[in-house]
Amino acid sequence: MMSSQVQNRGNVNNDPKGVTAVNSLVINPDSGTLQSIHTLQNGQNMLVVTQDAQGLLELAHREYQAGDYENAERHCMQLWRQETNNTGVLLLLSSIHFQCRRLDKSAHFSSLAIKQNPLLAEAYSNLGNVFKERGQLQEALENYRHAVRLKPDFIDGYINLAAALVAAGDMEQAVQAYVTALQYNPDLYCVRSDLGNLLKALARLDEAKACYLKAIETRPDFAVAWSNLGCVFNAQGEIWLAIHHFEKAVALDPNFLDAYINLGNVLKEARIFDRAVAAYLRALNLSPNNAVVHGNLACVYYEQGLIDLAIDTYRRAIELQPNFPDAYCNLANALKEKGQVVEAEECYNTALRLCPTHADSLNNLANIKREQGYIEEATRLYLKALEVFPEFAAAHSNLASVLQQQGKLNEALMHYKEAIRIQPTFADAYSNMGNTLKEMQDIQGALQCYTRAIQINPAFADAHSNLASIHKDSGNIPEAIQSYRTALKLKPDFPDAYCNLAHCLQIVCDWTDYEARMKKLVSIVAEQLDKNRLPSVHPHHSMLYPLSHEFRKAIAARHANLCIEKIHVLHKQPYKYPREIGSRLKIGYVSSDFGNHPTSHLMQSIPGLHEKNNVEIFCYALSVDDGTAFRAKIAREAEHFIDLSQIPCNGKAADRINADGIHILVNMNGYTKGARNEIFALRPAPVQVMWLGYPGTSGASFMDYLITDEVTSPLELANQYSEKLAYMPHTYFIGDHRQMFPHLKERLILTDKLNSKGKVADNVAVINATDLSPMMESTLIKEIREVIVPDSKKPLEISLKVAELPTTTPIETMIASGQCQMSVNGVVVQNGMATTQVNNKTATGEEVPQNIVITTRQQYGLPEDAVVYCNFNQLYKIDPLTLHMWAHILKHVPNSVLWLLRFPAVGEPNLQATAQQLGLAPGRILFSNVAAKEEHVRRGQLADVCLDTPLCNGHTTSMDVLWTGTPVVTLPGETLASRVAASQLNTLGAPELVARTRQEYQDIAVRLGTDREFLKGIRAKVWKARSESPLFNCKMYAHGMEMLYHRMWERYALGEKPDHVAAIEKSENQNQMSD
Repeated sequence: MMSSQVQNRGNVNNDPKGVTAVNSLVINPDSGTLQSIHTLQNGQNMLVVTQDAQGLLELAHREYQAGDYENAERHCMQLWRQETNNTGVLLLLSSIHFQCRRLDKSAHFSSLAIKQNPLLAEAYSNLGNVFKERGQLQEALENYRHAVRLKPDFIDGYINLAAALVAAGDMEQAVQAYVTALQYNPDLYCVRSDLGNLLKALARLDEAKACYLKAIETRPDFAVAWSNLGCVFNAQGEIWLAIHHFEKAVALDPNFLDAYINLGNVLKEARIFDRAVAAYLRALNLSPNNAVVHGNLACVYYEQGLIDLAIDTYRRAIELQPNFPDAYCNLANALKEKGQVVEAEECYNTALRLCPTHADSLNNLANIKREQGYIEEATRLYLKALEVFPEFAAAHSNLASVLQQQGKLNEALMHYKEAIRIQPTFADAYSNMGNTLKEMQDIQGALQCYTRAIQINPAFADAHSNLASIHKDSGNIPEAIQSYRTALKLKPDFPDAYCNLAHCLQIVCDWTDYEARMKKLVSIVAEQLDKNRLPSVHPHHSMLYPLSHEFRKAIAARHANLCIEKIHVLHKQPYKYPREIGSRLKIGYVSSDFGNHPTSHLMQSIPGLHEKNNVEIFCYALSVDDGTAFRAKIAREAEHFIDLSQIPCNGKAADRINADGIHILVNMNGYTKGARNEIFALRPAPVQVMWLGYPGTSGASFMDYLITDEVTSPLELANQYSEKLAYMPHTYFIGDHRQMFPHLKERLILTDKLNSKGKVADNVAVINATDLSPMMESTLIKEIREVIVPDSKKPLEISLKVAELPTTTPIETMIASGQCQMSVNGVVVQNGMATTQVNNKTATGEEVPQNIVITTRQQYGLPEDAVVYCNFNQLYKIDPLTLHMWAHILKHVPNSVLWLLRFPAVGEPNLQATAQQLGLAPGRILFSNVAAKEEHVRRGQLADVCLDTPLCNGHTTSMDVLWTGTPVVTLPGETLASRVAASQLNTLGAPELVARTRQEYQDIAVRLGTDREFLKGIRAKVWKARSESPLFNCKMYAHGMEMLYHRMWERYALGEKPDHVAAIEKSENQNQMSD
């Protein structure tokens, strides 16, 4: 799920800029004075005065040091009047005027000193300070350089030169100036620390660290160096060392404001929020009106989830500093979190008025626009943010997410990679790139991205959830469950993870706290729909949960609206359509499942069976050619076959369909894997129809009709659907079994002369082939005839052809040993479990088996004398109520078993455990592995009865079982997915197998298991009706579709809106019975 979830808030720079004040260079604390702090460390006295004036000069100097510039100036002027040539007095006067910001007078006295002594280095240095303060850097540099040339050991000159070089941007020369100063006095710890700051600014962190350590070695209580060293450790990712050094700095100097700020920042990054708050509050004790600290404190409150407190604190920061764009941006983040989106948008816009290039605000405002569906505006803002700040990792990631949403996957991938290049530990970008790769079917790449995101941030709930989705889609359900649970442990309020976990637990029949789970899931969906959010339950899964019809339709509608949002950015004009059809109606079938997929197994013959004088068929494939016979057959028999997988742009794909002049476009995917509903959202055809591949409503305004039938979708349930209902004359479901599995039309019952005892079961050992004559000619064949009078009172003749062998031991040995085939009376007979070893295309159903195949209960560990109930659906279709009904049936039918599939295998122990809790003894429920298509269908012959799943019927599975002559008992609900089997059975002519209540379902199944005559009659009826009824008659079905298409088109051609289309009279279609 993009996580679903895309989690890019974009608030990467929540901290207002310029917070870590000590990181800025502190070049020279007393820059411009005659005696700086550095020279005072060594007691140097550069004043040159006469002995007679010494006392007065010392007094003036003390007053200067104390900041008493007025008296210092008065005493200096007194001395100067006595000794106008005293350069020491002139220098001190220059310094006094500099400190009082009287720059002209400072320059005047420095010039007088130079006039008295042109070699006086200190005078040139002081004059340089004046030029530097005026912004005349070149003149300042000339004076500093002249000073150190005159006096090569002039430490203050080198320090002041370094400051000017930094101001001029010449960092390397500034480093050299500091190094020279330290060569003359290595113990200048302040200079050493300043050099460290400069090296840190140059990203030479190890050298900076060495400077700070040397300063601390010289002066262990030098708090500034401890704090600056903490900054280096923080920059190197050594968070705990950084914390230690900041704490040491504030311990040495309890009033060190910047150290408290830095300590708060690093504690915030380490998510040690309580201590971060304490550090910021201490900083505010020292500086109550510090807007930056208020802003950072608010950021911590935000991270703690104290949104109201964060908002109040951000407002205080803005009150103190109204022109504070960072504070407005972060206030907006908090307001958005609170749900106050309008106010948040105003704050982002205020930040941008204060600073039009405020990248964070551009990015975060784009997030809001994106969530509002203004994709183009969001894209523009992201691009603007990147124009301002090309190295903005979050904006790259967010832009990538928008591009992904538009289906521009390659562009999205590029921006995700750029985000990661800029910020190699950007866990969000890795996770979202995984979503893109997953959509591009690069499962291994996605897995690596999610894993990397979790390595970077083990507490990243979204990455755990996305990793779970990969496991889920790959069938690794236990791993998926574990990852979803980890995500929920990290983030308890995580709807996507909760609903996906619920689906995983449904897949493996883990019904722990089932009722509570369903109740919470429904409440999650209700809240999401109420807030107009995309629900965490996928439309295709909604049928599995106790949701209202309104909720199911609304879930589908939200997904349909996503498709509409994606196409808005294409700016395509509405297509023009023909009102006249010309000679033929053009029908376009669109599917990603033209290949080895159940949908193709069902309908592969339909394109070729359409009447070419009546309709012109176009098939548009959304997936690449899988090389199977299914794909080849559809491509060969459709008049036009177009591979749209080679046209990834939905706009261009829609253009192609419209250019073909399609009248009716058929959506065979709905919300299943591989769908491109955006094509339908563009409406390239005037009439658009849902059919077959998706068992529910699209919820889409751009889909006009749903092809269904009166049983599956009765008019009284029409409010479940956004489409108008178009009724087929019989069931809307179809199966190509007559063409795919003709070898199952006939059968021989295999029996052993020694053990038959006169009783012959038609489903213990069965031989099938397209041509049974070799077996019949070489083996003793008996025909058993019996007349049954079922409930209909109409006599029904049963005829079984039985191949009676002297002994079946050799066949049993072949099966037990896994041997592929053996000879029976000179005829080669194939082990039915070895089809994949003999011919893989036969196994997949692509080719009809040419061998004689034997299928026995022994092969699957089924008791020969038991009543075998079966269900071959995926286990997610079973719910607790269904298993309760099945347990009731087994308890009331002696010597009965239930045959299920390991679909998936991890569901078996859960079902077995629940069955035992319901009082079933071990061995009453038997499991087999999932088999290839041909074997999967053929082995259905071995069951007595198939028990359908009422929650979601067997659709293809019921067709498979009915083709083998095994009856299905079903209980229709109200959803389309729960009524398909009833529709199939009514078309088959076996409505007596359709229950109206749970009790009736159980009664029918129990009677079939206990009344052998009733079972025989029903089995015989199903065996005969599968060939005679319309259920498997593809030619009749294709004709019925054509009639429906013409009725849809007639309404359009007359300018009428779509409306329900009633079924044609069934008699009109009867003449199409034969294939």
